[in-house]
Amino acid sequence: MTETPVATDDVLRKRALEALTTARARTTLLTECVDDDELTAQHSPLMSPLVWDLAHIGNQEEQWLLRAVAGRDAIRPEIDSVYDAFEHPRAERPALPLLSPAESRTYASDIRGRVLDILEAHPLHGSALVDSAFAFGMIAQHEQQHDETMLITHQLRRGPAALDAPEPPGGGTTGLPAEVLVPAGPFTMGTSAEPWALDNERPAHHRQVDAFLIDTTPVTNGAFQAFVADGGYTDERWWAPAGWDQIRKHGIGAPLFWRREGGQWLRRRFGVTEPVPEDEPVLHVSWYEADAYARWAGRRLPTEAEWEKAARHDPASGRSRRYPWGDEDPTPGRANLGQRHLRPAPAGAYPEGASPLGVRQLIGDVWEWTSSDFLPYPGFAAFPYREYSEVFFGPGHKVLRGGSFAVDPVACRGTFRNWDLAVRRQIFSGFRTARDA
Repeated sequence: MTETPVATDDVLRKRALEALTTARARTTLLTECVDDDELTAQHSPLMSPLVWDLAHIGNQEEQWLLRAVAGRDAIRPEIDSVYDAFEHPRAERPALPLLSPAESRTYASDIRGRVLDILEAHPLHGSALVDSAFAFGMIAQHEQQHDETMLITHQLRRGPAALDAPEPPGGGTTGLPAEVLVPAGPFTMGTSAEPWALDNERPAHHRQVDAFLIDTTPVTNGAFQAFVADGGYTDERWWAPAGWDQIRKHGIGAPLFWRREGGQWLRRRFGVTEPVPEDEPVLHVSWYEADAYARWAGRRLPTEAEWEKAARHDPASGRSRRYPWGDEDPTPGRANLGQRHLRPAPAGAYPEGASPLGVRQLIGDVWEWTSSDFLPYPGFAAFPYREYSEVFFGPGHKVLRGGSFAVDPVACRGTFRNWDLAVRRQIFSGFRTARDA
């Protein structure tokens, strides 16, 4: 297992400052590219108004860094319940007494200024909340997760494009094997050493995994079009019963945002309508759709343990890496992360980010559905609050791994676990398939 070297307080402060600054710059981009009417509108009942996310980010920062870490008095205690994600479902949030866009910006900025003063002087040792600057890293991750949520809202909103980004690098699967064998044996899953890892990633533990084969790259739009053309959405054989009910009830016949026109598939992507690129990983599919495709293809979704072994296990040394390529942090040449591009890169991209066995694009591009329910690891302990992970454990949520182009590196690593309902399609989700060896 990889042990992360102990960093000095100066190094930790610099890392926390960079993470918080990067997150706030992205939040600003996502909330200043549209007018106030767009910020306060609810673009889908599945999502909050953008202005709710903006003030919620500030409120979480106040609660955890000003109050819990620094022990300061509450600045806006009267809004705590308004921005409590567990108290108010997303569909109800537009009716709450929300801060205006101007008030939200001022509030978030005021909190951030106070937080930076705390970061400069507060000891980064003495309790689990501040050791290794954990609370500051947790808040940076929280803001980036809401930035991804806001990017989803941008995808759902109607109207002209408000965001722009360069195209990702090219890919290509010529010469790549369709699948890779992952040998049987134990590996170390999870982490006890990553300083900013969240509670559901802990602790490190050994898992025995039988030999299996996994797709070298995520399933592409072109491959998924073959499933659609073969009547995949009209053949009950491929579907879990709840999934079959879902597509029948809602008339689903293709990934979200796709439509058939003039003999070709088109999609809407951040306000732009374009042909569906066949070589790009399929996006905006539910767990049910991923599972049905895998059955149709004579395969299955990988388990969460299989996915992590394919991503982290180094057969030569027997240890688990932080990332597929090694222990170094992500770089633009290794993975498509951080909203640097507004789409996945073509299948086969990022050869520098391949795993020791040659599996590509395990980090970034698209969240990958696994077959596993979201469950605690042996020895799990909720920290610093039950509502982050524990309340979601059980068969109601499926695990996604690997991150997407919308995920910042601070909230994406080889051990990071995401989860969602099997029906979810608005998220930046794709998948790859596996089979027993």
